[in-house]
Amino acid sequence: MADGDTEETLPQEWPAGPEPILALNRMGTFDWDLDTSLFHMDALAHEIFDLRPEEFDGTLMGLAPRVPRTEGLRMEEAVTRAMREGAENYGGYFRVRCRDGSMRWTHTQGYIRRDDRGRPRRVIGIVRDATQELRESEARLEQAVEDEARRRQTDVVQALTAALSAARTVRDVLRVLGEAHQRNPLGVSMVVLGLVEGDRVVLVTEEPQEAVPGVRITRVDEPYPMSEVVRTLRPRYIESAEEFAADYPILWEKLIPLQITAGVYLPLIAEGKAVGAVGLLYSGRRSFTPQDRALFGALGGSVAQSLQRAMLYEQQMDLAQGLQQAMLPRTIPSVPGADIAVRYRSAAAGRHIGGDWYDLIPLPGGRVGAVIGDVQGHDTHAAAVMGQLRIVLRAYAAEGHTPGTVMARASVFLHELDTDRFATCLYAEIDPTTGVVRMVRAGHLDPILRGGDGTCRRIPVEGGLPLGLSAEFGALTYPVTTFELSTFQTLVLCTDGLVELPGDDLSVGLRELMDYISKGPDDVRGLADALIERADRRGGDDDVAVLLLRRRGPGRQRSGGQLRQQVVPGDPDALAETRHMIRAAVRAWGTAERADEIELAADELITNALMHTEGCATVTLRVLLGPQRLLRIEVEDTSSALPHRRDPGPVGMSGRGLMLVDLLADSWGVEARGGGKCVWCEFSMTWPEPE
Repeated sequence: MADGDTEETLPQEWPAGPEPILALNRMGTFDWDLDTSLFHMDALAHEIFDLRPEEFDGTLMGLAPRVPRTEGLRMEEAVTRAMREGAENYGGYFRVRCRDGSMRWTHTQGYIRRDDRGRPRRVIGIVRDATQELRESEARLEQAVEDEARRRQTDVVQALTAALSAARTVRDVLRVLGEAHQRNPLGVSMVVLGLVEGDRVVLVTEEPQEAVPGVRITRVDEPYPMSEVVRTLRPRYIESAEEFAADYPILWEKLIPLQITAGVYLPLIAEGKAVGAVGLLYSGRRSFTPQDRALFGALGGSVAQSLQRAMLYEQQMDLAQGLQQAMLPRTIPSVPGADIAVRYRSAAAGRHIGGDWYDLIPLPGGRVGAVIGDVQGHDTHAAAVMGQLRIVLRAYAAEGHTPGTVMARASVFLHELDTDRFATCLYAEIDPTTGVVRMVRAGHLDPILRGGDGTCRRIPVEGGLPLGLSAEFGALTYPVTTFELSTFQTLVLCTDGLVELPGDDLSVGLRELMDYISKGPDDVRGLADALIERADRRGGDDDVAVLLLRRRGPGRQRSGGQLRQQVVPGDPDALAETRHMIRAAVRAWGTAERADEIELAADELITNALMHTEGCATVTLRVLLGPQRLLRIEVEDTSSALPHRRDPGPVGMSGRGLMLVDLLADSWGVEARGGGKCVWCEFSMTWPEPE
């Protein structure tokens, strides 16, 4: 060891014995001799029991002044059970009464020493002051309880916020607040929602009106809690019945039967102003903790956002539905010889607006134009385009254009609107008297025909591109499909919302629809109602338009009929359709025995007009009632040159047309009409026997 270095000395006792270690940890020791019942404690144990050495006689009974009897019995039971069960140790908490009368929590642990035969002979153990330990444990427990309560409150707010995010109307918001599974976490007895309308607060509730506490409409400056929070933008917590009665005596009179003991009224603030208020009324509750108030603050923010969103949505829907209702026809004209039913259903039980429409257009000669269509989209723009398109279709049809021309002109109109929307459409020109239907289709569903016996089939209609697209791509040809609607048959026109659902196959949906129609009521109004009810049950995000036309039987009523058709030169389809129309009219009007004569005479008159004049020929068939029932055929053209019957000779070709007409018809003639003429012929008819 170098000079000047000092030797470091160790403590006298090394390593340290248990006594210093126990003393440092504020633990006292005891030694309990079970044979002699002597109980020895060290100095620190005396301090824990708050006993002076001269006050303790060395026995368990000497601890009685400091250990309450119930605490002593509990610890005695723990020691006895450990000895009886052969345990080596025991432990537990008990309270000690200090010299000043205060209570102190103490913890003890004992080790049981036994002899060779296993009999307990001695207990050695420790005691320590556990007051601070339990205080910290209690604080941790309280913190855990508080954390759990905060977590549950957060879950409640999150669940309510999630549910409110799907609320689309004010009623939806109220329903979310009032549903049972949402009431339980809040413990609410009644929920009342108020909307701000100008300087008034209007209550909205799912409860019966007589069960709602308060006046349905109040001014913002009136002494009601809901008016107060709207006025001040601050929540109002009412924590006793006495406070209710003192601050709001008018309201309290109505709350007494409901046994309300507390309430919370929250202003619903959006963009810095109150859009409403919500009242949560409680039975049996009398206070609100800071955590409760934080929960209500978060809840009020979620409800306010949902309410503002719902009010804006309802305003937009009111505007859109008003626009759509204005665009749809207010009334449907009656059609002699046919039963008509129309229906419209907006998507999602009235929560969406769309471009579906129907129309029924009176045409000359007792005919009628039936329209069903669907503009792309579900918004106010779609409704506006639908309204304009419906008007121009009606105008073109009323001008007397053929179905193909009506559709082509409508497509050009939609294209020139400079909108990004297109439309599908089905237009049918129907003569209820003859049953002749001339139909064109623009990207729409084919019609369905239901027979008098309920059988259904799809009518394949050769179609063109949707309106707007056909004009854009220069494909304005819309072929006309002609077929006959027999008596008691029903023509079903509908939009795709009645057939398809997202993810479903269109052909499957069409088969299901036809099966449903075949089993539906015979009456068109009942069938139309059934189809809309089916659409409601199926749901879906598309609106639905339906037009049904059922041709009646002839019955016994004697009435005239009239048909008019325009034939364009060089259009063989127009001539063929006119022949079909004449043939169907003759059968419908009870002159089947002269059908060939009438058709041949009409064909000759039309051919003469097209060959010897310029421009179109207009063919009119009508029944003249009087002493004798006559079928009259008129062919008009724009030429003033009058035809004359002449003998063509044995080999001549010219002149045979009028000769045939003269031979076939009962009478014929020529009339000058303004800038043209009309060649006509008449056939006598017999009254048909009623079916």
